[in-house]
Amino acid sequence: MNDLALSLYLIPTILAEETQHQVLSPQIREVVGELNVFFVENVRTARRFISSLKLGKVIDDITFIELNKDTPESVTAQELKKLTQNAGVISEAGSPGVADPGAVAVNLAHQMGIRVVPLVGPSSILLALMSSGMSGQSFAFHGYLPIDKALRKKTIQSLEREARQRQQTQIFMETPFRNNQLLEAVLETCAPDTLLCIASNVTAGDEFIKTMSIKNWKSHLPDLHKKPTIFIIG
Repeated sequence: MNDLALSLYLIPTILAEETQHQVLSPQIREVVGELNVFFVENVRTARRFISSLKLGKVIDDITFIELNKDTPESVTAQELKKLTQNAGVISEAGSPGVADPGAVAVNLAHQMGIRVVPLVGPSSILLALMSSGMSGQSFAFHGYLPIDKALRKKTIQSLEREARQRQQTQIFMETPFRNNQLLEAVLETCAPDTLLCIASNVTAGDEFIKTMSIKNWKSHLPDLHKKPTIFIIG
């Protein structure tokens, strides 16, 4: 257990460029202004994010500790044990700990007796669910689907079956440059009356969110290439 009265703040970031003044609460600016140690998924992105808040902080005086999907848990544990002051966790985009490697630091913090403090901010997953018109009472997030075509098709069939049998909304995503291929797979696999919500570039100026049946989507194909997108089946 950590005997120090330390806190680990989970700091949401923007989903789209130049939206910090629209989607981030004043509390985030206040907390970031007080911290000088951050666990970050991408150092360059985190530096740019903190600079954009215009807090008057000297970026080179801040300690950034990389925490991405390839970071060994033992390394993160060592860095947490060395803390002598409060620290923050910053995701590449959106809320840390949700489909994000920051969850490793959060789990370790609980084990070490470090207080975990989540801050309110944007999550593309929840924003997409909210705006889909599908059930928010029962839903499941599956992250990235398999790349292998046959396995991906079986996974989509399984998700559609879960949506129908359990009345459970199914949420998933893809790497932005493979969005169009995933959309094609969903349209080829699902029944014509299955509902699909596509939420792309959420919070951006060109935000696109629409729910239609598979049948109707086939004649209204959007171009999702390189656009962060959430897919929802219901």
